[in-house]
Amino acid sequence: MTGEALQYARMDASVYDQFADLEENHFWFRGRRDIFMDILERELEGRRDLDLLEIGCGPGGLLGPLERFGRVFGLDIAHDAMAYCKSRGYENVITASGHELPFEDASFDFVGLFDTIEHIPDDAGVLREVRRILKPEASLFISVPAYQFLYSQNDRLVHHCRRYRRGPLVRLLKETGFKIQKASYFNAFLFPLILPAVLTVKLKEKLVGLPEEQTNLSHEFPGFVNDIFAAFMGSEKFLLRNMSFPFGHSLIAVARPA
Repeated sequence: MTGEALQYARMDASVYDQFADLEENHFWFRGRRDIFMDILERELEGRRDLDLLEIGCGPGGLLGPLERFGRVFGLDIAHDAMAYCKSRGYENVITASGHELPFEDASFDFVGLFDTIEHIPDDAGVLREVRRILKPEASLFISVPAYQFLYSQNDRLVHHCRRYRRGPLVRLLKETGFKIQKASYFNAFLFPLILPAVLTVKLKEKLVGLPEEQTNLSHEFPGFVNDIFAAFMGSEKFLLRNMSFPFGHSLIAVARPA
């Protein structure tokens, strides 16, 4: 098994089941999904006949929403992730590495890397491989966690190699053959709450340590609070239609082959 495969296997052992359970209901997944789908409706111009690929699809939380745009393929290095996707009825899923995509050149109209490249040591190499399989007028959508100073136990537990800032992410995309359509922070409305919470956790981790399995998603909220957070976070989509946020807990970028 490759080092990358071992990395994903370890992630599954500690948090994979939790992600599968929470992806439909937790406010972060719901708000993120609302924002992403709203951006994609505009970027893909309402098309319903596209060939789409999600790399690092995990338990498949975004495969269903992407089906509105056409035929969807999922890819992940974790065998159990693909088994889980198939149990949900997603048959076009493949176990493979992002470094060696098993597709011909210019195969896809869209590739999504939703919170994926931060897990991969050679993010530039994967982006070059993505560039190879995209059609000339295709679209790439990336989301990543923001700000390296927020790197914490949660990032280590899910094997993040890094967090990003907007400028370096834009440069990375340009260096790997893309032109930028949009690059913005998001999860900005809740950032004033998230920032002190994360910094407090980092201080506690340094002083007394944390439970080994504790992640950002370990904290449960009452149903009405979860719903409010989901709606508040998701409402950012209306502003993102015409502007970009200068800060936020995460980043998105939409790009096309240069």
